[in-house]
Amino acid sequence: MKVATENRLYPAFHLAITTGMRRGEILGLRWKDIDLEKGILYVRQTLSRDGKHFLNGAKTDAGVRSIQLANESIVMLKKQKRLIAKEKLSYGPGYTDYDLVICTSKGTPVIPSNLKRTYQRLIKEADIPVIRFHDLRHTHATMLLAQGVHAKVISERLGHSNIKTTLDIYSHILPNMQEDAANQIDALLSNTK
Repeated sequence: MKVATENRLYPAFHLAITTGMRRGEILGLRWKDIDLEKGILYVRQTLSRDGKHFLNGAKTDAGVRSIQLANESIVMLKKQKRLIAKEKLSYGPGYTDYDLVICTSKGTPVIPSNLKRTYQRLIKEADIPVIRFHDLRHTHATMLLAQGVHAKVISERLGHSNIKTTLDIYSHILPNMQEDAANQIDALLSNTK
């Protein structure tokens, strides 16, 4: 979906699918909450649904968390940081600096409904099946489960209050994983003969 990578809000889409963060968490993410050297971001604030207020913390106590970033995400974030630095410089004293990773060219928060509208437009332009922005979070969890990542790690990345929540939401994926587990046992046993 090349059209999305060229969009100003691409970093929000990228973070949704590579970190499993919620929309408000992504739109409230600040540069001071990211350690690019260690490749870790910290979810410490969210943007309200109406886009008018920042809320300390996250949806749940477990939602205040750290998430290890993929190398590709670090590269994307460094590029985003350079873009914002240029915009600050060109906009001058009128720039409103909330230290946001995802913001307008003036530094102000991106209204959640505007992110949703842009996302829906890009999905339509790309002529792919419609999926909600929130489904990128589910895709993140599903991809990790399919790769054999432990449910506890996925639960922590998603900010679920406990592993049971994660297992309840993604239990439909587990039957296929049972078959994979049996195949892996067969492979191990055949190698010992």
